[in-house]
Amino acid sequence: MIRIGVDTGGTFTDFVVDDGRTLERFKLPSTPDDPSRAVLEGVIRVLGRSGPGQVLHGTTVATNALLTRSGARVALVTTAGFEDVLEIGRQARARLYDLEPVRPAPLVPAAGRLGFAERTGPRGEVLLAPTASDSRRLLARLKRLKPEAVALVLLHSPTRPLHEARLARLLRRAGHVVSVSHEIAPELREYERTSTTVANAYVQPRMKGYLDRLSRELGRKRGLRVMSSSGGLMAPERAGREPVRTLLSGPAAGVAAARRLGIELGIERLVTFDMGGTSTDVALLEGAPESALDRSLEGLPLRVPMLDIHTVGAGGGSYLRAAATGALQVGPESAGADPGPLAWGAGDELTVTDAHLYLGTLWPECLLGPPADMDLVEDGFAALARRLRISPERAARGALDVADVVMERALRRISVERGHDPADFAMVSFGGAGGLHAARLAVRLGIRRVVVPLDASAFSAWGLLVAAPAAERSRPVMGALDELSARAFEAMFVPMEKAAREELRREGAGASVRLERRVDLRYAGQSFELRVPYTRALAAAFHEAHRKAYGVFDPSRPLEVVAVRVRAEGREPRARFAPFGAQRGLSRFRRPTRYFGKPVPVVPVGEIRPRERVKGPAFLMGYASTVLVPEEFTARRCKAGAVMLEAR
Repeated sequence: MIRIGVDTGGTFTDFVVDDGRTLERFKLPSTPDDPSRAVLEGVIRVLGRSGPGQVLHGTTVATNALLTRSGARVALVTTAGFEDVLEIGRQARARLYDLEPVRPAPLVPAAGRLGFAERTGPRGEVLLAPTASDSRRLLARLKRLKPEAVALVLLHSPTRPLHEARLARLLRRAGHVVSVSHEIAPELREYERTSTTVANAYVQPRMKGYLDRLSRELGRKRGLRVMSSSGGLMAPERAGREPVRTLLSGPAAGVAAARRLGIELGIERLVTFDMGGTSTDVALLEGAPESALDRSLEGLPLRVPMLDIHTVGAGGGSYLRAAATGALQVGPESAGADPGPLAWGAGDELTVTDAHLYLGTLWPECLLGPPADMDLVEDGFAALARRLRISPERAARGALDVADVVMERALRRISVERGHDPADFAMVSFGGAGGLHAARLAVRLGIRRVVVPLDASAFSAWGLLVAAPAAERSRPVMGALDELSARAFEAMFVPMEKAAREELRREGAGASVRLERRVDLRYAGQSFELRVPYTRALAAAFHEAHRKAYGVFDPSRPLEVVAVRVRAEGREPRARFAPFGAQRGLSRFRRPTRYFGKPVPVVPVGEIRPRERVKGPAFLMGYASTVLVPEEFTARRCKAGAVMLEAR
């Protein structure tokens, strides 16, 4: 069966096609008004109107709906007296010394937050049972509000979902689209659970409509699977019910791809650097990717499994602007596919891509999209330079430096700030713009090896082809570790494993399923926990994890179990790597650049001989991507269709 990995980005939609013998890749401009148009155009190009195949999709539909606040009109139904949990939030502040902090407005205004007379205690005891008249009044209030979706979050429902499950059935019979907290986020902490469930309801109508439309247009012969934020594939029906699990869909595919490339090269410790047209995503891997306990998006906390990926608004399409203070500002706003860089002639603002064109680290004939107009770029930097009172060349160089600082800060956040030395890791760089910045950042961070896959600009789409189907289950516990026996843990894990297996079976994952057990632990009295693999020596595993994370541990302190978790994962497809091949009409030549102040060799990656070392400064040309090799590095071919940049 032909399998197609489709990754929708802000600027391009990437396709990688595996027909069982070869890999084909191509890019189409994204269609932000309706992302399915670009997806369907690419699938039809490969399969025609009726050919069978499988489509594996990394999507930004839910992410964009949340970021742009263009989701559904939501009503929140919660235990009476807790209607304002969503707005009160936590006492913690993102910027400690900000005297006038501005928090994001809640996704549900006060008028849409409805209290329901019921109460369940922390141990699952029923303190107040709802009455039939309470339910009728709630339905009448919802009828007047006419919400597009309902978020149902009752107190302590993860411990005992009796009231929540009954009310969910009632609301669904009344025709409401309902996100239920014990199904979406069976977690402790009311604020985070409420925020996650509301976010799911907010994006659900748009995401479900998108996936239903895509499935309908693709037809039965083309099975659709969607990448989740935790790095596993799931059926479109599940993604439509739980779209909050797809908020890092595309970036997660890139991490999955980097891990498989690292396995092939025998490199376990990796920093991933994914620079696209709109943003840059970074992650740190020591073996298998880890999910973060707590994530937030635009200030909204989310308690669902997500790979620990950090995102910043710096990409090839990030705008360059002169701030009121006279400083040069890069991003976070981006030109995306429409209007694109100034060189395309559709917009009127410079981007990072335009800075590369001006300096000669990228040239017009290599830019995808409409023909590049260098006169517009020259005039744009002349105008920017006048506002900044510097030379045009310095403005362009400054733009790249500022972008590097933003991305370096992100890389330091996932490494140095967590006790890791970047020099101990190799960087895997991908995304259309990644190769132009990766080695520059490696110099700043002391990283001595940078791996750039041949299909760097479509690497996340390739990651979809090597990802496995997966499902997760969790259950809150809140008990002392020394009071829980191995039999008690088995009694919790086994039903969750059965449910996760059954979900994968329904989605056609096959019988071969690998199970992972995890436990959330903390020292008694702590507010936050660490997730560790379940073993018989659970206390020792936690102490070591705490030492590694914080530098201290205390074996004398009692431990609390906060939650238990299960991940079921199907068999990973066999990795098929893109071979090196000569690019049509392109051979070695030299290119004058303002950046280096002299002509620099340009080497197609397909023409690098097996034992050859290309000394910097130089450029390597791959499919839809350019790699800048600074003078501190040399480049050589390595296995699995990639080039390795190594510090001299």
